[in-house]
Amino acid sequence: MSNNPLLERHTLPPFGAIQPDHVVPAIEQILDENRAAIDKLAEKAAQEPPTWESLAAPLEELNDRLSQAWSPVSHLNGTMNTPALREAYQTCLAKLSEYGTWLGQHEGLFRAYQTLKDSPAYNALDQAQRRSVDNTLRDFRLAGVDLPEDKKRRYGEIQARLSSLSNSFSNNVLDATQAWHKDVTDAAALDGLPESAMETLKANAEAKDVEGYRITLDFPSFYPVVTFAHDRELRREVYTAFVTRASDQGPNGGEFDNATNIEEILALRHELAQMLGFATYADFSLATKMAESPSQVLDFLTDLAKRAHPQAQEEFNELEAFAKETLGLEDLKPWDMGYASEKLRESRYAISQEQLRPYFPAPRVIDGLFSVTQRLYGVKFVEDEEAPRYHPDVRYYEIRESDIPIAGFYLDLYAREGKRGGAWMDECRVRRQRADGSLQLPVAYLTCNFTRPVGGKPALLTHDEVTTLFHEFGHGLHHMLTQQSVADISGINGVAWDAVELPSQFMENFCWEREGLDLIAAHVETGERLPDEMLDKLQAAKNFQSAMGMLRQIEFSLFDFRLHHELVAPKTSDVQSLLDEVRDQWSVVPRVDFNRFQNSFSHIFAGGYAAGYYSYKWAEVLSADAYSAFEEAGVFDADTGIRFRREILEQGGARDAAELFRAFRGRDPSVEPLLRHSGIRAA
Repeated sequence: MSNNPLLERHTLPPFGAIQPDHVVPAIEQILDENRAAIDKLAEKAAQEPPTWESLAAPLEELNDRLSQAWSPVSHLNGTMNTPALREAYQTCLAKLSEYGTWLGQHEGLFRAYQTLKDSPAYNALDQAQRRSVDNTLRDFRLAGVDLPEDKKRRYGEIQARLSSLSNSFSNNVLDATQAWHKDVTDAAALDGLPESAMETLKANAEAKDVEGYRITLDFPSFYPVVTFAHDRELRREVYTAFVTRASDQGPNGGEFDNATNIEEILALRHELAQMLGFATYADFSLATKMAESPSQVLDFLTDLAKRAHPQAQEEFNELEAFAKETLGLEDLKPWDMGYASEKLRESRYAISQEQLRPYFPAPRVIDGLFSVTQRLYGVKFVEDEEAPRYHPDVRYYEIRESDIPIAGFYLDLYAREGKRGGAWMDECRVRRQRADGSLQLPVAYLTCNFTRPVGGKPALLTHDEVTTLFHEFGHGLHHMLTQQSVADISGINGVAWDAVELPSQFMENFCWEREGLDLIAAHVETGERLPDEMLDKLQAAKNFQSAMGMLRQIEFSLFDFRLHHELVAPKTSDVQSLLDEVRDQWSVVPRVDFNRFQNSFSHIFAGGYAAGYYSYKWAEVLSADAYSAFEEAGVFDADTGIRFRREILEQGGARDAAELFRAFRGRDPSVEPLLRHSGIRAA
């Protein structure tokens, strides 16, 4: 295909020119050209001693060319999903999986890297280059380069199938989310919903040319209904639709069911792990993480659960008593939890997310985010309105230091049809030194699903949404402030997965401090800062039901880890039984038999968190302890900010995460700051 934009080099993706029919031809051509070039690299290395310049640098160029073509396609599939794009994306997944397996099992390339590692040239490499070589050799072994031919073939089949199954899982969740809606013509039926939510539901209806209000399962629509609607039956109906997505239960039961995807994914992961010499997929997962063994992870989670459980039980008992005495709810059901909790929070702290919204207009929050970052790390932000964009809502910003651009990012804040739910950071370009010696600057995608602005007014964010934005931006800073110029260990690349949440969770802290909030929050009409009284209430309410919240995360983490450590080729009933067992042991909240949470647990079945969901809590220990250094020195202490940037953000995957943490903190991490920040009394 002539003039295919995916085959051309661009500083930023030419979104306006990319069409679905460009995707497959471009990816096929790049994969064919890469294969031929890699075979030549391996042949050359067999004839003369390989060096970084003759082996690793050209391979990095090839990898980057493929990444530059695939990154915008993958991003558009998640943010501007259409049937044609989805089909092209799906077609390429199998080709990319096959290529990845071929590359990971390329014996000639593996021998070339091993020769480089064993040669004097290795000792002459800098630390980043040595780390890259070591990681590459590790990844060859994890890709089955040592396996006999029949096992290699099977490995490739498994990887291709897993790639397809994960995509199918993700599509089912998106389709199930978009398949259900409820139209309401009488505003009285939505009594209790705040004005902002009513505007969102009205805008949903208008977008579809229907009267009244439309409730969907997108988070900005679902959440206010189950949190604020006085109508208990409405809460039950919406809750039921949400927790049965992509399952055999609920209003669309059986239509997008992920049960067989889950069974097959788990069976194939176990087979893959055993083929590579690991007892379970959990053991395989830990080969690239900080944690050293499954028992260490399970002990860590169980210890936290034991500390949180007594307090969580107290929190639930309080909620149950309040619901009975004040709300007349004799028997607390799951669809009452958000509603009763919000009412208790309001009665105890006289504060709600809705009362806070006027203080967090999106433009002010963005400016505040930039100001916080500038004070911490000395960088500035400049919007580039000429940059190619894929939707009118999207903004593009440069990060500058001493007026010189050092990075850039796309900011895509609002929920819309065809965009998958949740919030995430992904890489558009990675920082690396090109073959011609020039520096490629890092570029990130930062994606959220907040309530859209309605009626010409700015979007007003909840405080929860503000912390979500800061969280994802922390990932973005890890990617963008890196000083590494080897792609494999640049930004978040090469970082142990259970440490990758450290910079993101760290950034959330600034949403709770007066110094940070004065930069972030200003009333949408008056411009006044968040009043002391509201801040006091916000901080007092910070750890409202925090033990229940911690147990919920531990429940997900234990379910995920035990699922990948204990079950071999499980049936759907085994998966459900394990989840029930974990909940019976640790959960304090009511549940219903039709809840199929696992069927939309995209983090572990369609994301990178399989046998790794514990990473959120593991990294939270690191982030809370890292932030305690700022508490000791001053929230915006310049020296501490520079040290955090130098020892953590700039390092990428150049050194072990534990070593980097010690370099910043001067000691091993302690769990105490996390317990203190979470208001968990030591059990």
